[in-house]
Amino acid sequence: MTTSNLILMAVDLVAAAILAFGVYYPRHRRRDLLVAFMGVNIGVLAVATVLGTAQVAAGLGLGLFGVLSIIRLRSSEISQREVAYYFAALAMGLIGGLGATDVALPTALIALILLTMWIADHPALLSRSRHQIVRLDRAIADEDELRDDIQQRLGCTVTSLTVQQLDLVNDSTLVDVRYRAEPARVGSAVAR
Repeated sequence: MTTSNLILMAVDLVAAAILAFGVYYPRHRRRDLLVAFMGVNIGVLAVATVLGTAQVAAGLGLGLFGVLSIIRLRSSEISQREVAYYFAALAMGLIGGLGATDVALPTALIALILLTMWIADHPALLSRSRHQIVRLDRAIADEDELRDDIQQRLGCTVTSLTVQQLDLVNDSTLVDVRYRAEPARVGSAVAR
């Protein structure tokens, strides 16, 4: 193992820790996924390192690892955001584990992944955009009426809605709603 490979592995480990503990956890507070992100990264790093030094076809090894990763992702429900963190950790592990004679490009790619995740998942980016699953206590088949009813109930501007269930027997509607929250008004909060 060369010095550049060891440096690249160290860059990956530091980047994975920054991604998990510095970017993800402060924003989402899911301790269980910290273990998953770090485990995926270290696992990929180890597999990629072995594949880089062995006479095994890289496609076969990575294909097998990919199948195992997908099975794990399907075993519990996680959000699209969390899947992105998984794949960021996976990509950083691959970049760090495959090694290179020049560490500048792989280090820049790992930094790019970190920067992308930090920006794309920043709380200030599209901060008024919201999503909820809403169950209404009446069946509303007309989309315009449904949109008006939800906007009035939530005090927002509905940007998209999808009826998931219209129950005419029990008189209810289940709706997937994406909306823009109205900005907080100065002076509207009551001091306690």
